[in-house]
Amino acid sequence: MAAEAGFSQSLERGLAILASFRSERPLLGVSELGRDVGLSRSTTHRYVSTLVALGYLQQDPVSKKYRLGSRVLDLGFSAINSMELREVAGPHLRELSDATGYTANMAILDDLDIVYVDRCRSAQGRQREIDLNLHVGARLPAYCTSLGKVLLANLPEEERASRLARVEFHRRGPNTITSRNALAAELMRVRAQGYAVNNEELAYGLRSIAAPVLAHDGSAAGAINLAVHSSMISSETLGESFGPVLMRTAADISARLGFRS
Repeated sequence: MAAEAGFSQSLERGLAILASFRSERPLLGVSELGRDVGLSRSTTHRYVSTLVALGYLQQDPVSKKYRLGSRVLDLGFSAINSMELREVAGPHLRELSDATGYTANMAILDDLDIVYVDRCRSAQGRQREIDLNLHVGARLPAYCTSLGKVLLANLPEEERASRLARVEFHRRGPNTITSRNALAAELMRVRAQGYAVNNEELAYGLRSIAAPVLAHDGSAAGAINLAVHSSMISSETLGESFGPVLMRTAADISARLGFRS
């Protein structure tokens, strides 16, 4: 009885609304949410408005539907720090950074963004210039990062096309891809070669190379990359110089996660 007396139906309903969002259904309207949680449209709208005001939901300006907001990520920080992927990959990421002398990162895909789940910074000269004040939990658009491109490239074709249709392009670096067709072609190349290269697409002076980390079912559980200053290596030799060691590291992590080629 004590447990029942302390039960909050309002909290339950709010959490049920947040739980309605899935990777295959990132945008939902009030009517859809109401059907999912069994509430009237007006009641659902009150809960949604509250969640928007608190930052747990945000409204898409075009479709007027809702997606999960940045505050939802805050709830997951402790989970990120203890998640299996980070736990398994951490030692490999440190070894990769130590072996190359460059900053190594790991991220997961969250809709159209990447979320950093681990970073091993390098103290090598000029690395600070491309650090961008990133940290565990930081988000960046997937389309202009090597981590994001390799994660998008490894999505099923239909899901990849659906996400690309919603990308809002902005020039962030001198070589940012700002065309949907060009990005689609780039992702096809990434999928074929097994890794992605970023040549000053996110920021001036930043080059990086990323490879996918595969789960037991072959899907991309995350991705790892090496970030280097453009003065240290040309974009033409980035894949040749770091591709093999990066892909070996990604393969080792994938094997620990249960993937068998």
